[in-house]
Amino acid sequence: MNERLTGLRTRTRAGHFSQYRQSASPDLIAECDREGLSWPMRMARLTRRMCESERVVVEPDERIVFTRTLPTVPAVYATEDLADLTEGRTLHEGGIINNVCADWGMAIGEGLLGRRRVAVETRARAVATGDGDAVEFSDAAIEAIDAVLGLAGRYASEARQVGNEDVVGVLEQVPAGRPRSFHEALQSLRFLQAMVWLSGHHHVGLGRLDQYLWPYLSADLETGRLDEAGAEDLLAELFIALNRDSDLYPGIQQGDNGQSMTLGGVTPEGRSAVNPLTWMALRVARDVGLIDPKVNLRISADTDQALLELGTELTRKGLGFPQYANDDVVIPALASHGYDLEDARDYTVAACWEFIIPGCGMDVGNIGAVSFPAAADTAIREGLAAGATFEDILVRTEAQVASQVRERTAPYEHLLWAPAPWYSVLMTDALENGVDHGRGAKYRNLGVHGAAAASAADSLAAVQHHVFGTGDVEAGELLEALEVDFIGHEALRRRLTEESPRVGLNEALVDGLLCRLYDWLADACEAERERGLIVRPGTGTAMYYLWLARGRADGPLPEPVVGATADGRRRGDPFGANLAPTPGTQLRGPISVLQSYAKIDYGRICNGGPITLELSDSVFRSEGSIGKVAQLVRTFAQLGGQQLQLNALSASQLLDAKAHPEEHRDLIVRVWGWSGYFCELSPEYQDHVISRHLYAEV
Repeated sequence: MNERLTGLRTRTRAGHFSQYRQSASPDLIAECDREGLSWPMRMARLTRRMCESERVVVEPDERIVFTRTLPTVPAVYATEDLADLTEGRTLHEGGIINNVCADWGMAIGEGLLGRRRVAVETRARAVATGDGDAVEFSDAAIEAIDAVLGLAGRYASEARQVGNEDVVGVLEQVPAGRPRSFHEALQSLRFLQAMVWLSGHHHVGLGRLDQYLWPYLSADLETGRLDEAGAEDLLAELFIALNRDSDLYPGIQQGDNGQSMTLGGVTPEGRSAVNPLTWMALRVARDVGLIDPKVNLRISADTDQALLELGTELTRKGLGFPQYANDDVVIPALASHGYDLEDARDYTVAACWEFIIPGCGMDVGNIGAVSFPAAADTAIREGLAAGATFEDILVRTEAQVASQVRERTAPYEHLLWAPAPWYSVLMTDALENGVDHGRGAKYRNLGVHGAAAASAADSLAAVQHHVFGTGDVEAGELLEALEVDFIGHEALRRRLTEESPRVGLNEALVDGLLCRLYDWLADACEAERERGLIVRPGTGTAMYYLWLARGRADGPLPEPVVGATADGRRRGDPFGANLAPTPGTQLRGPISVLQSYAKIDYGRICNGGPITLELSDSVFRSEGSIGKVAQLVRTFAQLGGQQLQLNALSASQLLDAKAHPEEHRDLIVRVWGWSGYFCELSPEYQDHVISRHLYAEV
C-alpha cells in the first residue's frame, strides 16, 4: 500500500473517524404515530430521517467516502405497539430483514435513478389496477431512494467545499447513475451498502464482489484508464472504509458483523468464474490486513494450486480467512433442495457460513441449533437408567433430535416478514413486481444447525465401547459419575477421555455415529416439508459451543444447557467449534480430521458449517509450507468436504495478548464464522480460542 492508504488504515484502526459521531440518532416514533404511518412507510421514513440527520464527512485525501456519524438506529414503533402488531407471529432475524444479500450488480448497474424510474412505473400500473399495496410499497421505495440521493448530493457538495475534486466527479455520477469506471463502481457499492446498515438492517454482506465489479475493472484496464496498481489502491481503500464503522454494527461479539464477500467459483452457466479481480481481492485483503471484509473462497477439487496458495498466504498472516466452500458439494446439494441450478451456481455465503442466493433469496439461515450433546445425554441417562440396549439409546437419541427440530421450526410456521423498502430497492425484481422483498422473494427457506456433534458422537461411542462392548464400565457407575460431574470418579473420567473412540481419528465406529446424528437431523428437517417448510440442516456451532455448555449471559436460552457428558467432559466445559473434534482429543493430524468429517452426507446437510482446523504458526516456518497447506485445502475438496476454516495461531502469543492487550490490539483470530480482534473479545471466547487444537505440521 502507498503512504496515503497506510495513513488511512492507521487512522481507521486508531478510531480517528469516530470524532465525527453525533451523540444521538433521530426520534421517529412520535412523528410516525402523529402521521399515522403504516409499517412500510415508517421504514421508509427511517431511511429518510437517518440520511437527513447524517453529518457529512469528507477528508481531503479520501477517494472513496462515507463515514457513519449516527451511533444508533431508532425504533419506528413503541415496544408495546410492535408487540401488538406482531402478536402470534415470528419475525425474521429478530424483527427486521437481516443476513441476506442484495443484487449488487443490478443495483450498481442501474443506478438509483434507474431504480426510481422502475418504482414510478410500477406505481402507475398499480394506480391503474387499484392495487393499493403496490402503490404504498412503491411510495415507500421512492421515499427511500430520494433520501439516499439527497445524502449523496450533500456528500458531493462537501467534497467540493474541501477541495476534493476527485470525489466530486465520482459523486456527480454515482450512486444516481451507472458507474463509468471501477472507481465509481466501488464508491457506489460503499454508499449503497452503508445505507442498508443506516436503515437498521444487520449483517449486510457484499456477495460475489469479483463477479459484479469485474466488468468495470476490465473496461478500465482495457482502455488504459487504470493500471493494476491503481486498481489495487482503490480496492484497498474500499476495504479500509468497511472497517470505519464496524464497531457500530451489532453482533454477538465485536467483529461479528457479517461484512463478508465471496470470490471464485463458477458462473450461473457453470463456467469458471475466477478472473483477475478474484486474485486482486485476495492480494488486497492480505495486504490491508483488517477484519473486514471477511473472505469466502469458492473452490473445487481441481482449483488452480496458485490460487489456493494465495489463499494460504492470508491464513499465514493470521486473518482467519479465507473460508473455503467446495462447489463440487454445495451446488448439487442446493439444487436438490429446490434451488434452480443457475441460482445454486450463483450462491454466496451469509454472515458466517450459510449459503444464500444474491438478490432473490430471503432464507432465514439460522433459526437456532439442535443440541446434539443434549439429545445424546438425555438418551444415555434415560436409557441406562431403564436398562435399555444400546440400539434403544440410539432410538431415543433420534427422537430427541426430531423433537428439537420441531421445537425450532414450529414458530416459523407463522413467520412475518418485516417491510424493508430500501433493501427491496436493491433486490431482484422487487420494484418491478411492486412487492416488498420479504413477501415476494423467490426463496424463503429456513436453516437449522446440528451443534457440537463430535461430543455427542464421542459420548455415544464411549457408552457403546465401555458399557456394551468391553464391559469395563458399569451403567450405574457412569450414571453416578455424570450426576456428580465426575467428582470422585477421576479414573473413570480418564478412561472415557483417553480410551474411547473419538471423532477426528478416522475411526469407523464413532464416525458412523457422527453420520447417524446428521442423518437423523436431515430426516427431521425433511419431515417439515409436510408442513410446507423447506428446512436446510447444517453443521455450524457458532456461539452455541459456549451457550449449550454454560447458558447465555445476556438472556434466556431455548436450547438445554448440558451438564457432564459421557465422553468425559465436565459441566461447563465448552464444546468444539463447528466441525471440530472434542477439546482434549489426542489427534494424529489434520488429515484424519478431514477424513472423519468427509463421511457426512452433505447432499442432505447443506446449510453450511465448516471443518475448523487451528494451525500452529510454526507450520509456516518450514520451507514449502504455503504449498503444503494449500495441498491440505485441496485434500479437503477431494475428500468431499463442504466447508473449511483454517486459523493460524500462536498459543504463547494469545496468552500474552490476554495478559497484555495493549501490546496486541491488531491480533486477529477466527472466532466462528467470522474474524475479530482477539483483545476485543469477551474472556470466555478468548479462552476458547486459546484452548483449540493446534496442528504443528500438515
